[in-house]
Amino acid sequence: MTAEADRTAAQRARLTRSAALASIAMALLLAGLKIWAVMRTDSTAMLGSLADTGLDLIASIATLIGVWVAAQPADEEHRFGHGKAEALAAMFQVVLISLSAVGLAFRGVSQLIAGERVAAANEGIAVSIIAIVGTFVLLWWQRHVISKTDSVAIKTDNVHYKSDLFLNLAVIAALVLDRYFGLAGADPVFGLIIALWLAWGAWRASAEALDHLMDKEWPEEKRLRFVEVAATHPELSKLHDLRTRTSGDRDFVQFHVNLPSVMSVGEAHDVIERVEEHLCREFPGIELLIHIDPEGHVDEPGNVLAEANEFDKLDEKR
Repeated sequence: MTAEADRTAAQRARLTRSAALASIAMALLLAGLKIWAVMRTDSTAMLGSLADTGLDLIASIATLIGVWVAAQPADEEHRFGHGKAEALAAMFQVVLISLSAVGLAFRGVSQLIAGERVAAANEGIAVSIIAIVGTFVLLWWQRHVISKTDSVAIKTDNVHYKSDLFLNLAVIAALVLDRYFGLAGADPVFGLIIALWLAWGAWRASAEALDHLMDKEWPEEKRLRFVEVAATHPELSKLHDLRTRTSGDRDFVQFHVNLPSVMSVGEAHDVIERVEEHLCREFPGIELLIHIDPEGHVDEPGNVLAEANEFDKLDEKR
């Protein structure tokens, strides 16, 4: 990696750690307030909010560990770096969110059957308002970090805290309807709604983490842009078998290119060096592997990974 890429990686690591630490601090503050509120109100919706905050704390600690590990440089045992630690941290959060949803749904059904009512509502409403304000501040900082780093772990944490906004609004609605409008089933019903919302958030948050773990190809727009930049080099007119993936803060690209068989090793090396320098400048931080085939070489029939000329495919999409 270049010195510029090293500086970018270090800045990314600082930002992702700051976002994870901010999440931990917010979760600790809200957990303390909600424990007191649950003791005062005996509300299922508030209990669900407390459970979610408790899992937020665990998930944020996992996120901090994930982004810290992902920022470590490649070593002899991990030659491609540690980027997938972020995706693993994100999947851990998904599991916690799912467990929270199941537990909350069970509590809501139990309260509906028992016909329980909430007690002091004002305290619960006040705590929920504080939680909403604090969550807005945290989301603002997370969005800033995501715009700079595109961290999948922070993205998942952000999705979770977005759901917290709706969760706290639902708690307020449940307490008001139950305590001041006499709707006995409002609190457990809202608890069930929150559980469904959490389950949906877990499903959505798992998608990008799985893409990283399964080495999914780049988005089509990014892939096409890479081919367009490569097309500025006549030497790459036979570029084929392009493969891309993302792991944490690193992008990996490899492809085959045909060069004249009469070209010397030194000449081929100079050509590829110029190409690599340009591509790495246009796509900072990528790990690039270029395989040279002699001109006229044809991939073996039946090789499902062998692809047609990428420039021809680009023309078709245009």
